Amino acid sequence: MTTKEIIEEVASLPVDERAVVADSILRTLNTPDPEVDAKWAQVAQRRLAELRAGAVKPVAGEQVFARVWKRFEQ
Repeated sequence: MTTKEIIEEVASLPVDERAVVADSILRTLNTPDPEVDAKWAQVAQRRLAELRAGAVKPVAGEQVFARVWKRFEQ
């Protein structure tokens, strides 16, 4: 099977199955590091606790992306 045939076959899958394939392929390029994953999980838990406690206010995703794009325009 050629690369083109593989891509065409994957493209014909339902979106959730394509996501699994994409994730699997990306993991072969960038092997997960359990230590890094654990640290990110701690950061996520801390940030969630801060949001729930009202210590920080959420920012809409649209605003975040607008700020990022603005930085790249300069």
